[in-house]
Amino acid sequence: MHEGRDLLRMDEYNRPKTCEKCDGVMVFMGVGEYQCEDCGAIAYDDYGKVRLYIEGHRGATASQIEAATGVKQRAIRNMLKEGRLEVTADSKVFLHCVICKKEIRSGSMCPECEKNYHHRIEDEQRKMKNSMMQGFGAGREEKRGEKRFKFE
Repeated sequence: MHEGRDLLRMDEYNRPKTCEKCDGVMVFMGVGEYQCEDCGAIAYDDYGKVRLYIEGHRGATASQIEAATGVKQRAIRNMLKEGRLEVTADSKVFLHCVICKKEIRSGSMCPECEKNYHHRIEDEQRKMKNSMMQGFGAGREEKRGEKRFKFE
């Protein structure tokens, strides 16, 4: 299920599929970089473009990044929410936790709320597993401790 979501996300960031120079196939090299398997040309998806720009322009705003790279601010905000990018510590602009509204630098939840969220999910899964286990074997006629199957 997550794999399909990841594939959609890759297309969301304008992944280069064919080389602009020779029409060859672009192969993912890592961190938003792609290389043509025929001519060796390098191209970047939106994440790669943003990452490269930020490396040279620390503290740039989303509007400055959009103007320089052509990557829409919405995509940049999504990268921040996904934790692929982080707001610098000296920034006056922050994201806010979706639960407690505390200022955060990346993702959608602060560390405390994320920890509580995952504990809550684990507890719910544990309860569901236990409720499914209750009654297992109930109504059997065997005596306690007797083998269920006997081989002769």
